[in-house]
Amino acid sequence: MPVADQPDDGHIVGDSTAEPLLAPADGVPPVLNTPAEILDAAARLSAGSGPLAVDAERASGFRYSARAYLIQLRRAGAGTFLIDPIPVAEDLAPLAAAINDLEWVLHSADQDLPGLAELGLRPARLFDTELGGRIAGFERVGLAAMVEKLLGRALRKGHGAADWSTRPLPDEWLNYAALDVELLLELRDEVDQSLRDQGKSEWAAQEFEHIRITEPPAPKADRWRRTSGIHTLRRARQLAVVRELWTTRDRLARGRDVAPARILPDSAIVAAANADPRTIAQLRTLPVFGGPRQRRYSREWLAAVDRARALPDTDLPPLTQPFDGPPPVNRWERRDPIASARLARARAAMGELSTEYTIPVENLLSPDLVRRLCWDGLTDYDRGGDAAELAAEVDRYLAAGGARPWQRELAVPMLTKALPAPPPVD
Repeated sequence: MPVADQPDDGHIVGDSTAEPLLAPADGVPPVLNTPAEILDAAARLSAGSGPLAVDAERASGFRYSARAYLIQLRRAGAGTFLIDPIPVAEDLAPLAAAINDLEWVLHSADQDLPGLAELGLRPARLFDTELGGRIAGFERVGLAAMVEKLLGRALRKGHGAADWSTRPLPDEWLNYAALDVELLLELRDEVDQSLRDQGKSEWAAQEFEHIRITEPPAPKADRWRRTSGIHTLRRARQLAVVRELWTTRDRLARGRDVAPARILPDSAIVAAANADPRTIAQLRTLPVFGGPRQRRYSREWLAAVDRARALPDTDLPPLTQPFDGPPPVNRWERRDPIASARLARARAAMGELSTEYTIPVENLLSPDLVRRLCWDGLTDYDRGGDAAELAAEVDRYLAAGGARPWQRELAVPMLTKALPAPPPVD
């Protein structure tokens, strides 16, 4: 599980006043990986009480998929469970029946929910301690920082970025994994109390439900354009090479369930686009392509370059990516100075709200939605229209863009005042 704004170097996070938490109070539980063990765990979890602490470990940077390679669960009266879902992926129905009706407590839930959903594990209710911390105005919302601040304990971090597809999992990693849910239920209660004290419980509940029901976004078109270093290429033919090599790499990575960068790094793709190799020998003189892991795919890499070279000019990708929505903000002043000024006023208004309610501006309202609102323009922005009509139009726009009721309640009055251009000074 990623831990926001925390070092991941194996050192204890915290000051000298925080009591180190080095191991689970009841010891590290065994890893469950048989249908019989899953059935027993389901029964014990059903007999527990209260919410369920949940975490999952993936192998980001090592594997192509975002699947969970270890699941950690903890419930009062039941204890902690470590589950290897790989050998029992088809045998988790008893576990789903036991836990899917519970409130789940996760830290950064949007990271883990998709992989758990693939296994048929979906919460009926959700409490996200990281998101709750943001709404409560905590300056640092990493798990270790919040545990230290609210519970006075110092967590040992260090394996969040490990290759959790490794088998068997080292004991030290399992200790780390169990600790991630050891205090999560207690942390939930402290965050919940902070939200209650500030009158923000309903706001947080709406955000939690939004995270719970929101499906992962569909992959964006032209993902190959995110290749690192692509900005150095100036010709459409070079971009075509990047596109073909990226697509070939993605196919190979998906088939082997290996992170794409471990098949071929972005830097090698850009180097090939610059060099335009004509033979395998020329290809293998380029950085990385001559390595033992890449040589086995030399014919496929060269075929990708050849395909790009053979494309007619009409099929080459445009030099700039078509915009899905507003153009980059740094181009607004030239293309539409009125919209640029409108965005500046809107951002200032959202900044005031952020300060007033001690909530990060990006949690008050999606910055992308604010940009789209300011770029699209609404009927009465700069025409002296009725303020109530403008407010209703802004509210409809934000609602259509997915803003939650509490966000609109706070943002619409501020934006209604900020969006229209101020009257000229005589």
